[in-house]
Amino acid sequence: MKKIHALGLSFCLFLTLLSLGGCGKTTEPISKTGFYFDTVITITLYDASYEKELDHCFSMAEKYENLFSTQKEGTDIWKINHSQGQAVEVSDETIDILNAGIAYSKSSNGKFDITVGKLSSLWDFSESSSKEIPSVEAIQEALATINYQNIVIDGNMVSLTDPNAAIDLGGIAKGYIADQMKAYLNDQGVQSGLINLGGNVLCVGPKDGDEKSYKIAIQKPFSEDGTALATVKVADDSVVTSGTYQRYFEIDGKRYHHILDLSTGYPCDNDLDSVTIISHDSLTCDALSTTVFLMGLDDGLAYVESLSDVEAIFVTSDGSIQYTSGIGKTIPFELLDKDYNIVVK
Repeated sequence: MKKIHALGLSFCLFLTLLSLGGCGKTTEPISKTGFYFDTVITITLYDASYEKELDHCFSMAEKYENLFSTQKEGTDIWKINHSQGQAVEVSDETIDILNAGIAYSKSSNGKFDITVGKLSSLWDFSESSSKEIPSVEAIQEALATINYQNIVIDGNMVSLTDPNAAIDLGGIAKGYIADQMKAYLNDQGVQSGLINLGGNVLCVGPKDGDEKSYKIAIQKPFSEDGTALATVKVADDSVVTSGTYQRYFEIDGKRYHHILDLSTGYPCDNDLDSVTIISHDSLTCDALSTTVFLMGLDDGLAYVESLSDVEAIFVTSDGSIQYTSGIGKTIPFELLDKDYNIVVK
């Protein structure tokens, strides 16, 4: 028996609508939705005079998808992965995101690694395909190709010293793109807005009106209708969640999710359902949400506490919630589901 699940449109829209509630706005917002990066994206600006800038953000989404996608033939990443180790010329933006990915791969001591492409391609969590557990041999072969040090950058030329390796920017691309969109909007004078790239949420400034904070929902794990477990209030910050419920399938009662342990090649099994990261930029949140999830509860809590201007919320599979010291203090937090217990250490 096989069951397939992927994070759906309903939750993406729910999260955005919750964020818009109680705005106290002085101007009518404008909003636009599209489908990029295999997910639904929604951008809302609190000033109708910025319609041209709103449209440009979607042009940016298309541009970055045509640079960073691993699936679309001819993108920068596709060319690197199919060059058989030969150097290829790529855009400045691709160099920027590769350097960021290498830095996060290095700082995580390999728990996060953007050369995960061969392994991630073995695990198909799309709703359209039949699901299979990769063979042990295939997983071992893929693991042997994962090493961010195989990426060689010389100016705008990029090569892989292991021709069998493959880059996958899925762990940081949406964060990078959200930050670029926000920088553009800030340059254009936009003072208030919300960027939601498939659940990667980035606030543009404070809200317009009396209520300056956006209320962002954190989904209850495995809720089919996107029910909110809790909310946080932020302004000019990003909120990103990595969870086992976002993309998974079940075979014979066992769940296989998309957050892969690079030491085993299989989905991470550490009794966590989700990790939410809150910080000023979305790239940090995107990379850390995966990295900290893979660290597990205790090590992840300690690691985030060692960082400046980063907070985290951990949801465990036994129904408990733990969070870093700024949650409930600098970051207002409200638990909506009383079946969960907050554990304070």
